[in-house]
Amino acid sequence: MAIVVLLGTLDTKGEEYGWLRERLLRRGVDVLVVDTGVIGEPRISADVPRADVARAAGVELARLRAEGDRGAAVTAMAHGAAETLLRLLGEGRLHGVLAIGGSGGTSIATRAMRALPLGVPKLMVSSMASGDVAPYVGSADITMMYSVVDIAGINSVSAPILANAADAAAGMAQGYAAAARALRPADLGAGGRPLVAASMAGVTTPGVDAARERLTELGYEVLVFHTSGAGGRTLESLAGQGLFAGVLDLTLSELADDLVGGILSAGPERLTAAARHGVPQVVSLGALDMVKFGPLATVPPQHLRDRHVRVHNPSITVIRTTEPECAELGRRVAAKLREATGPAAVCIPLRGLSTLGAPDGPYHDPAADEALFAALRDGLRGSGVEVREVGTHINDPSFGRAAADLLHGLIGAAGGAPAAACA
Repeated sequence: MAIVVLLGTLDTKGEEYGWLRERLLRRGVDVLVVDTGVIGEPRISADVPRADVARAAGVELARLRAEGDRGAAVTAMAHGAAETLLRLLGEGRLHGVLAIGGSGGTSIATRAMRALPLGVPKLMVSSMASGDVAPYVGSADITMMYSVVDIAGINSVSAPILANAADAAAGMAQGYAAAARALRPADLGAGGRPLVAASMAGVTTPGVDAARERLTELGYEVLVFHTSGAGGRTLESLAGQGLFAGVLDLTLSELADDLVGGILSAGPERLTAAARHGVPQVVSLGALDMVKFGPLATVPPQHLRDRHVRVHNPSITVIRTTEPECAELGRRVAAKLREATGPAAVCIPLRGLSTLGAPDGPYHDPAADEALFAALRDGLRGSGVEVREVGTHINDPSFGRAAADLLHGLIGAAGGAPAAACA
């Protein structure tokens, strides 16, 4: 029978967790309750008491209580909860996790959920879910449900919302238990095909699509990540977990946002995981000719002077990167690739980096592009990273196919190419 783990602070949310437990049992699943509270007394019994959760984090509950540091207690219980969930999963006693809470409870529960593999159902009902949930979700497949009212008792508003959450968690857990698998490196990929990650934006779609189609022909399953900040962070996270046979990172626009202050940065760790973990990678420079901001009125005034500014849609405004910015981006890309511990190559599309940067496009700027290319060449000289210059635009189908073939060769040299493709 499927088992749903209820994870939360039973001193402040005991009534609600008791209600959820009864609802889940009526839906035909077993329930394990894990208590992450510290100060007050639990209002219902727990299958995994708070002292055990604290101990899983390497601390004693009495010490957390005596110190009275809420931040330290939240951090410790989140760590302990993560270790507890992983233990229950390994024992076959977890097929889904459901939690409810405000800011503190959401922080603890989602930190623990992020430790679980992809595919394990994770549902968080939170009063924080109508705002920016990126700090809670990270790159995990956590489902966030807004509680509408604060979670303080069972009432005419909270009851149907919590009922929906319990029903959803029960259904997901039953489906997961029937499939009896999480997403793991050993069994990912349809029909046993190795996985390849690819990065794409709207302005690099034709080229990446051509590469994806070629990689599919060669026997890979391709997962495409939108370079929206969250997409790049997810790509990095999964590459670090060893899920990919290779990475085709053709779109690096998040690096430009990180440099100039755009809204879709993936942070300083972008373009590091594959290099650090020895994953074969082919990199290009897609969309480094632009930085993304929100609506036009939100663009900092200094970026509106002496710039090519374009309203991409009502929510996104893009500006053209300058020669000095392009040179710095070339240096940054080179520095990251020089750290590669596995096979790596970079493909330079000499005739443009995006649909806007095509020879007839508004962002076509050969001098700025050359500043990027020159800095990249200089930074990679003597590194062992292959630099391949291609006399096409990044969205030319021949460019995408060439990049795909290059990655296939690197994966094959590392022993990870599909058997059918190597036959």
